Amino acid sequence: MKRKAENTNGADANGHSKKQATEANGIKGQFSNGLLEPKTIQQYATDYANSTPYKHAVVPTLMNDDLLRSVRSEILENIHFTPKETDIYKIHQSGDLANLDGLTASALEKLPSLLQLRDALYSYDFRQWLSTVTGAGALSGKKTDMAVNVYVPGCHLLCHDDVIGSRRVSYILYLTNPDVPWQAEWGGALRLYPTEEMKDGSGKLFKVPKSEWTGTIPPAWNQLSFFAVQPGESFHDVEEVYHRSVGESESDGGRVRMAISGWFHIPQEGEEGFEPGLEEKLAEKSSLQQLQGKADQFDQPQDRWHDPLLLQKAANPMEDGDGSAELAEADLEFLLKFMTPNYLTPDTVEELNEMFADESTLQLSNFLNSKFAERLKGWLEGDEAMKWREAAFHVSRPPHKHRYQYITSEPQPPVGLDASAANPFELVLNQFLPSLAFHKWLALATGLTLKKCSVIARRFRRGLDYQLAQGYNGEDAQLEYCLCVTPTSGWAADDEDAEQNGDANGKGKEAEVEDEDNVGGYELYMAGDDQDDDAEGSDDGVEIPAKLQSQTGAGDRRNAKRKKADPAVYQTAAEDEDDGILVSNPASWNTLSVVLRDQGTLKFVKYVSKRAPGDRYDLVGAVEVEPDDDEDDEDDGEEEVEAGASA
Repeated sequence: MKRKAENTNGADANGHSKKQATEANGIKGQFSNGLLEPKTIQQYATDYANSTPYKHAVVPTLMNDDLLRSVRSEILENIHFTPKETDIYKIHQSGDLANLDGLTASALEKLPSLLQLRDALYSYDFRQWLSTVTGAGALSGKKTDMAVNVYVPGCHLLCHDDVIGSRRVSYILYLTNPDVPWQAEWGGALRLYPTEEMKDGSGKLFKVPKSEWTGTIPPAWNQLSFFAVQPGESFHDVEEVYHRSVGESESDGGRVRMAISGWFHIPQEGEEGFEPGLEEKLAEKSSLQQLQGKADQFDQPQDRWHDPLLLQKAANPMEDGDGSAELAEADLEFLLKFMTPNYLTPDTVEELNEMFADESTLQLSNFLNSKFAERLKGWLEGDEAMKWREAAFHVSRPPHKHRYQYITSEPQPPVGLDASAANPFELVLNQFLPSLAFHKWLALATGLTLKKCSVIARRFRRGLDYQLAQGYNGEDAQLEYCLCVTPTSGWAADDEDAEQNGDANGKGKEAEVEDEDNVGGYELYMAGDDQDDDAEGSDDGVEIPAKLQSQTGAGDRRNAKRKKADPAVYQTAAEDEDDGILVSNPASWNTLSVVLRDQGTLKFVKYVSKRAPGDRYDLVGAVEVEPDDDEDDEDDGEEEVEAGASA
């Protein structure tokens, strides 16, 4: 049941006059002493106006302490929490608390303090307080929007700007244990990101968030944090709540970061301050539309394409390179310096080709030969690599799409290659993967005609890095590969490898991995969805199926079922439904995955928890694919037959 709208005679959403709402209902008494007084309002307005990196404020003590303690008790005793995990968050969440009026009388009897808190937060007096402090304009008392979110160790919320629909002010009211003060080293802080203005070629200005936050607000009992929602500016995240380290005191209450969070919306029709058409204008500025590419030109890294054949010819202009698809003796000699010999035999290549034709994906273990792999692993774990990482890697941006360290390949022809001398990681990045020889092998293994390629190396640091779900919008399919060279053991995938006896179709014993051991760091390809759904959008991310497995097979991706859903959300799938997973690529050592990615397919790398055994290292490539003329001819033929049949 929706609450009543304000009317022009000065009645608030509950039908009381503004003065009566304060006096008769004791609204002031529900907040901390003096909070609603003019002098206090002016002080918060000044603090808000002078805050950085964007305007925000923190109220150390918002509510009457007894009231909030009662609210916390009611929540713990009567509200059910559902664990939810997507590419952007991992939390335990209640249902929508705004519609408490719709509960049965018996249910409401168990939540009197929570109902009182809801009405106080969305009362005329407090909405006026917020409007004055933020200068954001009038706020709705009709459209309430709040939920309880619980973060336990491992939970997090990655960078976003909250710009969805009619939201005007975001807020978080903390309900952490009042008798066990929250410690900053436990994590869970609200972190605010600065932006910088960047110009495109025509001189148009864009605000782009920097890759690191500058504002940090740790949780505290009865503390309110709030800010006006600003397109392209109000970027923030919630720091992971960290697991207790060995030897740390257990008297921390379990590190449960509980908070009521939500939004104040623009006035709705019939309310004071309603502006026709405003909600539609705000929707045009949503962060989801930004994610679709308005400022892509400022993203880092950018693909740097090269043609392996031209690279080879530039290195050897006197050779009669005819672009033959077959591996020459020199190609095999070069590849054997890096690859496991078995993957170069004609029988194995033919087997891979057949598998790829069925699955549109490959996943190969022990891809690098044992000698080179041992050297690479030793180097990554050595002291020399530590200095190299600091100098060689850059940080990707913007953080509402991804954050990881990267190196862009600078292709070098394999002339006078001494695989035992140079930095082995850079050998793979700059010589092996961009080479014409590897390009030929990849074409033979997949049966595709390949053109230009782009290669980068990535490092996903624990406690920091991720890649949020992004689609592929090219008209033609693109071949993508990932050579994962994560040197540390102890990832969830290690246990799965030990338990699964999968065949080429990914069948085998299901590995049950405890949620607490899921430290992220896996790359996931998922089926996309139609783009004509809810225009208002969502910031919930791409839902991760509960029974995620690191399987090698993906079925026939060409006929993969497409889910119709919100542009940024996957609906929960029943056990007998397709969960949308096409390929899962966990953090691992010396594995190569190859995927034919078609339009709309989503891909992300899950945030790497601070509890992970190390950082994820991989080298990823994208390769243009020549369209199959035979398939085009078949399609044309089918169209002609259909046309003839209907004539």
